[in-house]
Amino acid sequence: MATNTKASENNNNDKTLSAESLTQFYKTVREFSHTLAEPLQIEDYVIQSMPDVSPTKWHLAHTSWFFETFVLSKAIPEYKSPNPQYAYLFNSYYVQAGGRHLRPKRGLISRPTVEETYHYRNHVDESMLQFMENANKKEWNELSSVIEIGIHHEQQHQELIVTDIKHVLSENPLNPEYINKQNKGRSSHKPEDIVWVSFEGGVSIIGHEDGEFGYDNEYPSHKVYLNPYKLGSRLVTNAEYLEFIKDGGYETPEVWLSEGWVAVETNNWKAPLYWQQSSDEWMQFTLAGLRKVEPDEPLTHVSYFEADAYARWAGSRLPTEAEWEVAAASVPIEGNFVDNMNFHPTPLKKSNGHPLKQMFGDVWEWTQSAYSSYPGFKTLPGALGEYNGKFMCNQMVLRGGSCATSKSHIRKTYRNFFPTDARWQFMGIRLAKDGG
Repeated sequence: MATNTKASENNNNDKTLSAESLTQFYKTVREFSHTLAEPLQIEDYVIQSMPDVSPTKWHLAHTSWFFETFVLSKAIPEYKSPNPQYAYLFNSYYVQAGGRHLRPKRGLISRPTVEETYHYRNHVDESMLQFMENANKKEWNELSSVIEIGIHHEQQHQELIVTDIKHVLSENPLNPEYINKQNKGRSSHKPEDIVWVSFEGGVSIIGHEDGEFGYDNEYPSHKVYLNPYKLGSRLVTNAEYLEFIKDGGYETPEVWLSEGWVAVETNNWKAPLYWQQSSDEWMQFTLAGLRKVEPDEPLTHVSYFEADAYARWAGSRLPTEAEWEVAAASVPIEGNFVDNMNFHPTPLKKSNGHPLKQMFGDVWEWTQSAYSSYPGFKTLPGALGEYNGKFMCNQMVLRGGSCATSKSHIRKTYRNFFPTDARWQFMGIRLAKDGG
């Protein structure tokens, strides 16, 4: 499993899907991984453009390794992997599951081939479907929740397939297209002005409650006290961020956190990731190739440092994750998800009837909350318990999902988290203010 789209690998539900529905969910998600890889050429599958990016081939193999390691090895005593060394090549960071190949060297694994990787997936799928169709009640009770985790885990990697291949292709001077969408120079719809939506604060309950699927970092539900606050009614747009750039935002240290300013100077940041200036206009690399920056699209590919600096420059701040979750409680989960196959944030075109727009999909929204455990949080024993708690350090929480997230994967309690300088995911900004 690749790091950084890291909701936990454990859940605390008392309710699991039926065998029939879970089997169908498994088939649908596994096939969608193939759909996302279909536009690629063989050469695209194997490139690793930076340590945080994993090759598409590795994602396809690792998600199969998960089911092999945590389900099949326990469910079918006679099960045999096509190659015992896959356990070493495709483990990510489960120390208790055994040795691991170095993460920054995943792009050096030319074998197994892409064809052999798909054979590996087929081998795992045949064994998984056989088990799910024939499992007795005891076996199902023991492993159905792990299968459900594995399916959601694959959806996390589907998001990484999209964002990682974007970074890979962006390194190519030919600006290759992942998909051929006619969005170059398209006319965008000017969104309404930001309106401040007030919340009175007080005591609220956040976190996941037992029932539907949730990762362990969403548990337990607990009380929080919030002062009165306001959220911006929509996401910050490219046009609004361009004003920050034109006003010398990247040359003004007083609006930056200390480490943020170091990142600006060290990395020579002048604009969001994938933006480049050509003559007097800004261009950006997208999964449909290079095109002009559309002013009314939601801003994306900014770090926490950039989001925080923009908020300060704008006389605002970033919301806390508790403020975001309380505000999202009455908002329907609708938006631009990977299911729409747009692979890019889209302008706000119409109202959803709620004062808060774009809360879900398009871009993950940075919060000012450090990623830490909820009161009473406990990791479960075993390798599956490694994924979450040990990463609760030096990360910030994001909420709401993005255009690379599956709609069936997001929840109002979902906690994503990344380091403060990460930019290659679809990350954007919603502003907040104190006072009701």
